[in-house]
Amino acid sequence: MVRVSGLASGMDIDQIVSDLMKAERMPIDKMKKQKQTLEWQRDDYRSMNLLLSDFNNLAFNMTLQSSYSSKTVSSADETKVKAAATSSAGNASYTLSNVTMATAAQTISTSIDSSMDPTKSLWSQRGSMDSSVWTEKTVEQAAITLSADTSTVKLAKGAVSAVNQNTGTLNSISVTTDGTSKAYTVRIGTTAGTINYNEVFINEDTGEMTFGTTLTSGSTIEAFSYQQNVLNFSMTTYDSTGKATGNIQDGGSTPFEFDGSTSLNTLLTQISNSKVGISAFFDEGTNKVVMTRKDTGNLSSVDSPDGSNMVFSGAFLTTGFLQLAGNAKGTDAKFTLNGLETTRKSNTFTTGGVTYTLQNNFTGDVRVNVSNDTQKVFDTIKDFVTKYNELIEKINGKITEERDRNYQPLTDQEREKLTDKQAEQWDDKAKSGLLKGDTILSSGLNQMRSNWYASVSGVSGAFSQLTDIGISTSANYSDRGKLVIEGDGTKLKEAIEKDPQSVMDLFMKSGSTTSEKGIVRRLRDTITQTVSKVEQRAGRSTWTSEQFLLGRNLKSVNSQITSFESRLTQVEDRYYRQFTAMEKAIQNANAQSAQLSQYFS
Repeated sequence: MVRVSGLASGMDIDQIVSDLMKAERMPIDKMKKQKQTLEWQRDDYRSMNLLLSDFNNLAFNMTLQSSYSSKTVSSADETKVKAAATSSAGNASYTLSNVTMATAAQTISTSIDSSMDPTKSLWSQRGSMDSSVWTEKTVEQAAITLSADTSTVKLAKGAVSAVNQNTGTLNSISVTTDGTSKAYTVRIGTTAGTINYNEVFINEDTGEMTFGTTLTSGSTIEAFSYQQNVLNFSMTTYDSTGKATGNIQDGGSTPFEFDGSTSLNTLLTQISNSKVGISAFFDEGTNKVVMTRKDTGNLSSVDSPDGSNMVFSGAFLTTGFLQLAGNAKGTDAKFTLNGLETTRKSNTFTTGGVTYTLQNNFTGDVRVNVSNDTQKVFDTIKDFVTKYNELIEKINGKITEERDRNYQPLTDQEREKLTDKQAEQWDDKAKSGLLKGDTILSSGLNQMRSNWYASVSGVSGAFSQLTDIGISTSANYSDRGKLVIEGDGTKLKEAIEKDPQSVMDLFMKSGSTTSEKGIVRRLRDTITQTVSKVEQRAGRSTWTSEQFLLGRNLKSVNSQITSFESRLTQVEDRYYRQFTAMEKAIQNANAQSAQLSQYFS
């Protein structure tokens, strides 16, 4: 539509229409404020549900026996024995005596040639070991296309002994350049010397190939195979049941393979990091290799209880180089516990819910005492009470917060007239009191207070009410039901010390009825019900608008806004049509007046 803006009348039509539309837009501004209020209210409800859910998770921990049955353990001499206890341990005293600690099986190699460098490749030092330790392995090298001009190309592996041994074409590598193939004669060694134009030298230690001519970018070194020298050996270890810890397909042993470019230090490190359970290292002071089981005790085969704890196979470990002995054995820990002589594979063991860690051999007595950890249980209950008080303080703050109706959500036009700080302060006031007097949250708080105060029926011990253990309601009305631990907590600590089972039942007892349930289980039931009711009103972030009340209200308001915006467009168009008609009428009148004036001139 073509709009005429006061050309004939001299009036500011756009401003007039804008002013007229302000009045027309008042209902839709009210709808948008309503929408914003509903969204803020929804978010407030969800924040309350988040607080309730977080507290419910904390309450779950309070339904676990471990929260009330913590134990403290004291050892008369921790340089000899350390101990820790689980909640299942009984309160008792234990005496350990005549302790001989478990040891791990260990074997040491014969002295290695003093010229051996543990950081260099084993193949480059092969003169220090018997040739029987080496095994040839065929490596299939894929074709290599060069991305730049070069005369050197490194193979993935070192310790090379021959090329194309399995093809019948010995010592020859082909290179194709621009469709033309050329064969290079192979020389293998440690010193290149002069390399002829039709030769390729392979450093047997590093696997680096050097061609007698420069190969151009795009050339392809055709696929070939080469023989690499590797070390193959295996180790067998056993667990505490006498079962081999290695691969079933290898008869329970753990196989190892290392190419000749591997150093002795790297080889030993990889053994230590493997699942074989052996710690291996080279001692440069004695030039010997030491291998030690990571687990203590006599860990031998179930088929050979008196056999070696580490079985070695392969010339590298046995006759060809390290010459490790095959009779390594660990020893079990031996001790007397409360008069009973017994053994264990490990220096750390658990019995009767108490975990002992032997620190030294000794012949005298060391007493270990296990008792209830009253302070830890007290701290757990105190922390739970504190978290509950924080929860009800926040919820009470929301449902008692005053609503200032002088502050309504800002429209876009109103927000533009304020600074960011002013708009933020306005929003804070407009958001206040949206949950004031909410019946769901108020009812939930009242029910939680009742959960705390009501007696727990069927408790076998001395305590059936919260006041019995020194927890009561604050006398200050403004605290709105907060809990207080009486005095300095002495009464609660005495209750935990006197009858921990009764304290635990008071909080976490199960039951078919509410009166039979412990306080925490009642609280969790109430919270679950309250969260569900709030969700019916405010939903979850993953729910659709149709699934909760405020969502349906928001959807209805959005629909009204859309319809009204369409109507406003029609009204604005009508105003412009009317003013356009007026402009045309004035323009016609002006034209007629001009024409009449000509007749009288």
